[in-house]
Amino acid sequence: MKNTFYRAIAAKSTKKIVIPPKTYYNYRGISTGKEDFLNITVGVVAYNEEGNLPELLDDIRKQDYPKEKTEIILVDGGSTDATLKIMNEFMEAEKDKYLRIRILDNTKKIQSAGWNLVIGTFSTEALIRVDAHARIPADFVKENVLALESGEDVVGGVRPTVAYDQTKWQEVLLRAENSMFGSSIAGYRRDSAKEYVSSLFHGCYRKKVLDEVGFFNEELGRTEDNEFHYRVRQAGYKICKFPTISSYQKIRPSFGKMCKQKYGNGYWVGLTLGYCPGCLKIYHFVPFVFVLGIILTSILAAVGFPVLAVIMWAAYWLLAILMAAMAIKNEGGGFRDLLLPFMFFFLHLSYGIGTFLGVIYMPFWLRKIKKKL
Repeated sequence: MKNTFYRAIAAKSTKKIVIPPKTYYNYRGISTGKEDFLNITVGVVAYNEEGNLPELLDDIRKQDYPKEKTEIILVDGGSTDATLKIMNEFMEAEKDKYLRIRILDNTKKIQSAGWNLVIGTFSTEALIRVDAHARIPADFVKENVLALESGEDVVGGVRPTVAYDQTKWQEVLLRAENSMFGSSIAGYRRDSAKEYVSSLFHGCYRKKVLDEVGFFNEELGRTEDNEFHYRVRQAGYKICKFPTISSYQKIRPSFGKMCKQKYGNGYWVGLTLGYCPGCLKIYHFVPFVFVLGIILTSILAAVGFPVLAVIMWAAYWLLAILMAAMAIKNEGGGFRDLLLPFMFFFLHLSYGIGTFLGVIYMPFWLRKIKKKL
């Protein structure tokens, strides 16, 4: 089923290095000629991102990598706000400075389809994927290229989260998202060591990797990265996370939207379990087990055996309070941070319920995919 799907898709198609002007270096810091640096593409897929896109495009504009060796591909998913206008203004102002700037129309709107347009269009030696909600430092492109020139084929870096505004409530949301208890133990969020990982955000891929692995699976909603990187690993490539590469992801602007995001993530984990279980990790299912624990212990309590419920809830709230205290350690938290344990609970519940419903719907979803193929 998977091979048929990918054939169908293909048919459709922190180290700081200061670079003086006109002087370039390979990854060992040895001076080379300009011709030794890669031509590289930076891709951005966006839908209704007028609030975020100007900052990101300004970050791209400030990159210290040679513009004449950088291709920019911007993809708009039929935005109803000023996203496309912002893209066009950027292209008009910068087109003579870059190797190439392209704007593509993603008629399918979904993010995976947008990235497939980029993969099918880019014309350089490597592609960097950047999320529209991201911020990137001035050395982001350069550090990715240096990592590739060290001998790797797929590279990326750490990707901590940042808040939209410097308000007290946004700081609380950020602490909830940055906590391992509130989000994920995935290494790309915070670890600073160089290591080989199973997946990462804002990946940089040599063209040969994409030529071999192919496109993103457009049937997947939130887990397309996991499944794509699973195929990258299955093809024999390693995914290397470099501490010298960093970028930032903006958190959702409200707690309600954070819960909605967690629910969607969990739902697609549940569906993907029946399609590509190998691309998921055990930690993806912890909130699901938590929800199952709530259901089981509640049933036992209702029939006269409350001990397990008492143990589970006591352990959970003790851990939630402990993790909340760790989240505000050395940050001078205020009274709003007293909500952190309850925020953790609703984030876990949202994710777990999403996975629960995804597992239930998964057989019907798989049947629909088979009919398409």
